Amino acid sequence: MMDNLRAASNHVVLKVILGLIILSFVLTGVGGYLTGGNGDYAAKVNGHEISRSQLDRAFSNERARQQQILGDQFSQLAGNEGYMQQLRQQALSQLIDEQLLDQYAKKIGLAISDEQVKQAIFSQPPFQTEGKFDNAKYLAILNSMGFTADRYAEALRKQLMTQQLVQAVAGSDFMLNGETDALAALVSQQRLVREATINVAGLAPKQTVTPEEIKSYYQQNAHSMMSPEQFRVSYILMDAANMQQTASENDIQSWYDQHQADYTQPEQRRYSIIQTNTDADASAVLDALKKGEDFAALAKTRSVDPITAKKGGDMGWLEPETTPDELKDAGLTQKGQLSAVIKSSTGFIVARLEDVKPQKIQALAEVHAAIADKVKQEKAIDAFYKLQQKVSEAASNDPESLASAEQVSGLKAVQTGWFTHDSVPAELNDKAVQEAIFNGGLAGDGDAPGRNSDIISVDGDRAFVLRISEHKPEVVKPLETVTAEISRTLQQSKAQSQAQQQAEKLLTALKAGNGEAVMKANGLSFGSQQTLERSGKGALTQAVFALPLPAAGKVTYGMGHDELGNVTLLALDKVQSGKLTDQQKQALVQGITQNNGQLSFEAMLSNLRKAAKIKFGAAAQAQ
Repeated sequence: MMDNLRAASNHVVLKVILGLIILSFVLTGVGGYLTGGNGDYAAKVNGHEISRSQLDRAFSNERARQQQILGDQFSQLAGNEGYMQQLRQQALSQLIDEQLLDQYAKKIGLAISDEQVKQAIFSQPPFQTEGKFDNAKYLAILNSMGFTADRYAEALRKQLMTQQLVQAVAGSDFMLNGETDALAALVSQQRLVREATINVAGLAPKQTVTPEEIKSYYQQNAHSMMSPEQFRVSYILMDAANMQQTASENDIQSWYDQHQADYTQPEQRRYSIIQTNTDADASAVLDALKKGEDFAALAKTRSVDPITAKKGGDMGWLEPETTPDELKDAGLTQKGQLSAVIKSSTGFIVARLEDVKPQKIQALAEVHAAIADKVKQEKAIDAFYKLQQKVSEAASNDPESLASAEQVSGLKAVQTGWFTHDSVPAELNDKAVQEAIFNGGLAGDGDAPGRNSDIISVDGDRAFVLRISEHKPEVVKPLETVTAEISRTLQQSKAQSQAQQQAEKLLTALKAGNGEAVMKANGLSFGSQQTLERSGKGALTQAVFALPLPAAGKVTYGMGHDELGNVTLLALDKVQSGKLTDQQKQALVQGITQNNGQLSFEAMLSNLRKAAKIKFGAAAQAQ
């Protein structure tokens, strides 16, 4: 059955279903429920065996997940034996964690009721049609997955129990009211501060810079004064959307004939069923129906399938591919016809054919316009790929020019202006195109011409062929071109140093109690008082909240820098508590408790591993 599940899991809807089951219980944990050990195991967790087949399935799933994430890079990693063994160990570690959590949940008495399982089934979107539970879809999907209703319910019960454990542990952290209030007071604290700014930009023009200093800075920082690599590119863009095509009536008719299944609504049948646990009960139901008793009433009182019973046995409309084989083989051809007793994987069934909708094929006239568009699109794509082939051959045969490619394509090559790695023209803003320009080896050596690129396919059925028409390598800028820039940098640095020294002297005087006179002598004074909050951004706020609390009636002095790089003297006058709303307090507590809850869950899992008896088998290392 699990082989059927694995094969069926390629279906899009089934992937959604399987994705609902966390910790891979349907794909791995349930495997232990369905299959017994054979002595060749991957691990034993407190005596419970994790089989080779379970590990193989989990490893296959992890491999597929990594391939989806890494794309083409995965093919290189797949050849690394050490990497693949690491993936296998990760899959086994997850299986062990799942088993430990399952065992612990049972130990502490966590339980999931039948009603909870039923509601979980009803609420899963893949089992619904237009937001309502669809029994026919539910049965068809389970049948495709190879699950009986009981076994699927058991898998879901296991998953829900583990979810309950995760929520119980992760949600167990809490804070007392006193802790909350203290934390809120700290977070919402406000500081009343005055500042005096020493303007670095005003000091910079007054600084003297010598030619020797400029030359020394140039020599020591040449790496930061590079002229970036530059390119000019010629390219031809081929776009399928620009290749206008026509669609003849013969083309449209041919497409319609070849794709008639796309315009066909298969026959649909509507069944009602009554399910029982025994052959005798089903036979009794059949006898009652033959005597004229109401089918819907009997389904509600006698059927053991709670889902269809609620609807009087109605399974809804089914297409051939979603109809269970038992109903297909029941020989029902007439509306209202009753089946014999049918033995199924879920018990015994009596079925009735309620109605039939015959197959319906849309007439060509109804879909003529849509097919014409499809034909034109296909022709455009065909022409697009044929053009690519011609351009590729021309660009390859004449590698030092796009002239031949222009001739066979009828397209004119476009010449860009100069650009760098950081200023690529918008029309070339594609990863594959930029990779060819910057890392494709297309630039020639020295004065030698470069070569044409191969065809570069990009999204939207477009393709480029290009060449680097001119190239300037990265070089250090000449000293004369950066002298003024270096001079300004050195002036700024000297001004910053002067401002820092001046601020340190003033801070010393302020702390000694005679700073006001010194500040006045330097043309400085503290501005008006402002209130800063801890949640504020910027270096100045950080500096203010790093200052020690002022004593009663005193001022705490400090120093910082504003966003413009100016040096700032700070006078902290007062610290007061702010106020958080109840909603803000709740959000604060929730963020902290969630983080602590996650740490608690990880600690619990670590402790379970330490206390467990885990024995690894030969399958743990097998590839």
